[in-house]
Amino acid sequence: MERVVLHACCGPCLLEPLDALRAEGFEPLVVYANPNIHPRAEYERRRDVLVEYAASVGAEVVEVPYAPVLWLEATAGLWRTPAERCRACWRLRLALAARVAAERGIDALATTLTVSPYQDAAALDEVAREVAEQAGLAYVGRDFRSRYQDAVRRSKELGMYRQKYCGCMLSEWEAAKARADRDARRAKEKGGAP
Repeated sequence: MERVVLHACCGPCLLEPLDALRAEGFEPLVVYANPNIHPRAEYERRRDVLVEYAASVGAEVVEVPYAPVLWLEATAGLWRTPAERCRACWRLRLALAARVAAERGIDALATTLTVSPYQDAAALDEVAREVAEQAGLAYVGRDFRSRYQDAVRRSKELGMYRQKYCGCMLSEWEAAKARADRDARRAKEKGGAP
């Protein structure tokens, strides 16, 4: 089996990409490199769910030490431009995973981020290809979005913690604002007060 570093953001997003890559003949080394996740308790909760699931299916996990200052530096000045902020965030996280690949002598990189319909798939693919090329790795680019509903169903069946935002403090605020706006709109449509 060919080894591939699989950057993973959380347990629910790991489910389908791990299975798909294994079905293709890859043996993924799961890398949890997510300095963007805020607060630390959220980071640890996502990590623990991912590690527990990976252990149950015999997948090795490497955790890159939590260093949120790396994310702050990578996204400085981009906080008001979500598209650019996300690109910088992906670049940082995938570069950290690529470093693990180099240390382990693995020459391919993939990511679970492509399972989410909430990510800009084309931009993510572009960033991942750039990072892999710069690191001298093959990019195992797969669009796993068609498997998202299966990941949701399976993660619920497994009782996995499912987060309500991407991970960073700004995405947490943006998600909360979107939910509040949606709730207010629904209340107004029903003739009630927001």
